[in-house]
Amino acid sequence: MKHFYNTLFLNNRFFYAIAVISLLFVVGFFVPIFFEVSKVLLFILVILVFVDVFILYNLKKAIDVERILPERLSNGDENKITLLLSNLYGFNAHVSIIEEFPYQFQKRDFNYNLVLASKENKTIHYNLKPTERGVYNFGNINVFASSPLQLATKKYVLGEGKEVKCYPSFLKLREFDFKAFTNKSTAYGTKKIRRIGHSLEFEQIKEYVSGDDIRTLNWKATAKRNQLMINQYVEEKSQPVYSIIDKGRAMQMQFNDLTLLDYAVNATLAISNVILRKQDKAGMLSFSTKLEDWVVAEKRNSQMSLISEALHNIKTDFSESDFSALYAVVKRKITHRSLLILYTNFETMDGLNRQLSYLRALAKNHLVLVVFFNNTELDSLINLKAENIEDVYDTIIAEKFMYEKKRIVNELKKYGIQSVLTKPEDLTGDTINKYLELKSRGLF
Repeated sequence: MKHFYNTLFLNNRFFYAIAVISLLFVVGFFVPIFFEVSKVLLFILVILVFVDVFILYNLKKAIDVERILPERLSNGDENKITLLLSNLYGFNAHVSIIEEFPYQFQKRDFNYNLVLASKENKTIHYNLKPTERGVYNFGNINVFASSPLQLATKKYVLGEGKEVKCYPSFLKLREFDFKAFTNKSTAYGTKKIRRIGHSLEFEQIKEYVSGDDIRTLNWKATAKRNQLMINQYVEEKSQPVYSIIDKGRAMQMQFNDLTLLDYAVNATLAISNVILRKQDKAGMLSFSTKLEDWVVAEKRNSQMSLISEALHNIKTDFSESDFSALYAVVKRKITHRSLLILYTNFETMDGLNRQLSYLRALAKNHLVLVVFFNNTELDSLINLKAENIEDVYDTIIAEKFMYEKKRIVNELKKYGIQSVLTKPEDLTGDTINKYLELKSRGLF
C-alpha cells in the first residue's frame, strides 16, 4: 500500500476538472440545475479516476527502460548515451522521463516527454559532455506514465545505478592519427611542415624516380649502374619521448569549461598514440612538489593502457611547481637522450626566469619542448574599442601580457629550447605538429 501511494500522482487535468466542477457547485447555489449537473460530473470524474488508476496498475511492470552507457567517458567530448524504452500497455502511454545524472554535470532539467504506442519499442539518444576526469555515478531512471485519460500518473523507478570512469579525451585519437599519417592536415587547420634534411638512418640505394630529392644522389652507384641512383633514408625509430605535465596551480586556469591541466592530459594521450604509431617510445610523468604518475617510455602493446590509467588519476595539489625536483629526477632516471615535452604555463618573464636555469640544465642532455598557453581571454580586451580611460588601461595591460608571451618564446629559443605557444583548444594539434617537425628534422 505504501508503494502504491508513493508511485501514484494526480495530473493537472484532474485538478482542472475539479476546479470546473467546484465553480459549477457555486453557481448551483443560485441556479439549482447546475448543482445537479455538478454532482453528476463529480461522480463521472471519480469513476474515470478509478478506471485510470486500475488500468495503470493492472500490469506490474508495463514500462521498461534500459540505459546503454559507454564503457568509459571521454573528457571534453560529446559522449553518446542511449535509452531503450518499451511499452507493454494495451494503450498509448504518455511518458515523461527524468534521468538521475552524476552530480558533476549539475544538470537538473532533463525531462523527455513522448507518446509510446501500445507494444512499441523506442530508442532515445542524447549526449553528455564531461569536463573533469574521475568517477561518474549514474542513478535510476524515473519514468512517469499516463493513460490516454491523463488523470493519474504512475511512477516507475527503473534502471540500475552504475559507475563510469571518465578518461582523458580518447574519442579524437583517430582524428589526430589521420592528421599525423596523411598529407591532408591542412584541410583540418593543421600547419603544413616542410621537411628539412634527413635522419642518418640509411635504408637502401635505389633508382632515382621523379620527385626524389637530388641531394641524396649516390654518385659512385650512379657511375657503376650508368643511371641515377639515390640513397634512401628512413626516420629514426625507437626514440624515447616523455610527456611531462605540470600539475601546479598555474595549470588550473579554465577555458571553455576545461582547465589547462585537462587540456594537457588530453594532449598527452593523443600524442602518445601518435608517438607509438611512429615507432618511438612513449612515456610520461607529472609533477608539482614531487614527481608522480611515472610511466617509463616503451613501445609495448599495453603502453597506451598504462598511460591512460596514469592520466586518469592526475589531479592538482594547487602547489607551486618545483622544477628543481623535476630536474633531479629526470637526470637520475632518464639516462638516454630523449624528447621532453613539458606542458606548463608561464605568464611573465619573471615566472620563466625562476625556472630557466633548470630548463637549461635539462636541455644539455635532452631536447626540451616547452608547451605553454596563450590567454585567449585577453583577445577580447585587445580588440575592444576603448570608450573611456579605463578601457585604454585594460587594453594596454592585455597587450603587455601578450607581448610577455612572445618574449618568453624568444628567451627559450636563445638557449636552444624548443617551444609551442598555443591556444588551449589548439593544444593537441599544435603539439603533434611540432613533434612531427622535430622528428623530420632529426633533432632527437
